Amino acid sequence: MAGQDWFEKDFYKTLGIDKNADDQAIKKAYRKLARQLHPDANPGNTAAEERFKEVSEAYSVLSDPEQRKQYDGVRAMASGGARFSAGPAGASGFEDLFSGMFSGGSGRVRFATNGAPGGLNLDDLLGAFTGGGGAGGGGGFGRFGGAGRGPVPGTDLHASVTLPFREAAAGSTRVLTVDGRSMTVRIPAGVRDGQKIKLAGKGHASPNGGPPGDLVIQVTVPSDPVFSLDGNNLRLTAPVSFAEAALGARIEVPTLDGGAVALKVPGGTPAGRTLRVKGKGIKTAQGTGDLLVTVSVAVPQRVSGKAKEALEALRDATRDQDPRAELRRLAGS
Repeated sequence: MAGQDWFEKDFYKTLGIDKNADDQAIKKAYRKLARQLHPDANPGNTAAEERFKEVSEAYSVLSDPEQRKQYDGVRAMASGGARFSAGPAGASGFEDLFSGMFSGGSGRVRFATNGAPGGLNLDDLLGAFTGGGGAGGGGGFGRFGGAGRGPVPGTDLHASVTLPFREAAAGSTRVLTVDGRSMTVRIPAGVRDGQKIKLAGKGHASPNGGPPGDLVIQVTVPSDPVFSLDGNNLRLTAPVSFAEAALGARIEVPTLDGGAVALKVPGGTPAGRTLRVKGKGIKTAQGTGDLLVTVSVAVPQRVSGKAKEALEALRDATRDQDPRAELRRLAGS
């Protein structure tokens, strides 16, 4: 849990949303700001870079139901949402309450933000409220529960990255600077827009010998004008001429690696039919997907001369074929 800094940061204000915003509104606000503030779109703009980090931090907390619950609790406490009645020593406020609990009501307890000797670490207290225990392995309110607690894990780090669709589909390596550290991160093939990637043990170290936290990366993937994902399969739409669809043809369609592959279009292929090219989808450790090609029949805008005569002859020769007969049958007419 973040602890002290959550008292001072209004993540809802950072994203420009209401505190009752749902998950969709939070995601929409983040994407809009991320596109505006991303370092790739603002080279050399340190203010935009800092704002981008603030937006990413806010989204990482509010998009996680458990972290959002803890954050809302901390903010409610900071804004007076949690009220305490006066204790036997006349305590009337948040700090006075803890003074009465930890000093017997005879004096004040000084709150420390860094765990300095003589101070009460606020993160320890907040951890005890949410079941996390004190950083010292059973300190704080954990003592009131009787049994002490062992080492606690370090907190998670959060980062965000935007990848072009084809780079995300094929997999990529990026160098990220997180919490002042530079690290090389492998993005697996087939990562989706909005997906979170967790790298175990890459977060903050534990304060008392527990396991380190994780690095959680929020991935943004813009749409591609040609390809889309369907599981490990890739999809695209390929236009064909009426003659190619009616008579059959071999056409070339693009592949994710920038090349092309030959595809047989059988004669009589209707618009909307999907043809499959094996092994040209996303390659993952679990297997390789296919390329799914949906046929779209391209109708010429203008027809004249011999082409028009040929189409008229075709029309006359197929007058006995009603393409809407099945439609009328299904409609009961």
